[in-house]
Amino acid sequence: MNPKHIILTLLLMLCPIGMAAQSTITRHKPKPAVTKPKPAAKPKAKPKPAPRRNSTHHSGSTSSTVSLSTELNKLINNMVYVSGGTFTMGGTSEQGSDAYDDEKPTHSVTLSSYYICKYEVTQALWRAVMGNNPSNFKGDNLPVECVSRDDCQTFINRLNSYTGRNFRLPTEAEWEFAARGGNYSRHYKYSGSNYISDVAWYDGNSSNRTHPVGTKQANELGLYDMSGNVWEWCSDWYGSYSSYSQNDPTGPNSGSHRVNRGGCWISIASYCRSSRRSGSTPGSRVYGLGLRLVLSQL
Repeated sequence: MNPKHIILTLLLMLCPIGMAAQSTITRHKPKPAVTKPKPAAKPKAKPKPAPRRNSTHHSGSTSSTVSLSTELNKLINNMVYVSGGTFTMGGTSEQGSDAYDDEKPTHSVTLSSYYICKYEVTQALWRAVMGNNPSNFKGDNLPVECVSRDDCQTFINRLNSYTGRNFRLPTEAEWEFAARGGNYSRHYKYSGSNYISDVAWYDGNSSNRTHPVGTKQANELGLYDMSGNVWEWCSDWYGSYSSYSQNDPTGPNSGSHRVNRGGCWISIASYCRSSRRSGSTPGSRVYGLGLRLVLSQL
């Protein structure tokens, strides 16, 4: 056979197989991978503002600011003149059977004139001078308490440096004379009345706490809270009375306790009498003990 014919025959025999192979082998382009869109990021929540704290100038205060100049002006304006005079000090007849032995013997005392504040020292004044408030019961117009006699001396020293004056604690005799109404005394049992609820916060009406100064009736000199609310430090060492007449007495030269006067919010009625005496060690800090200020000259 002619070699050309042989090659042609072989080609014809292979063609159907090649076409079939081509028809069954189909190349598919790979589908692109489907990628799900990422969800949009949630906006971040705005942080909640921190709760605001009440603005206070010092811990325990009930007001935002206390002005030193304002408090000092109030103090000066509230000083009451006590004209000098002579009185009988101690457990006099109007004190009755309530008088204790340490209120006797009664004795004559003559005092020079002086000034005394019509109010107990308030927390506002203490805080303006000292920058703190040690009181158990908080309130600018409440009497300061939980102050030792030593604390009071520090307070007075700073007060005097600010004012150029000579504030001090009253002597025991000055305190009692003022509590009795000075030369205008009507010889009441308590400071300003024979009925304690008229003039004093004591255990029978205080609801177991101190009260704003000046909210009870004043005594004959216009002084408030000489009975009740808080006991008040005096400058004297605590000691026994003598029967001798005295001029401007300042008490014993030494001792272990300083005199407290006037009773307080937790005292029974007899402790709030004008002649009632008590004493505390100079370092004592209790929530029934405060102070009142005196000036020899305004």
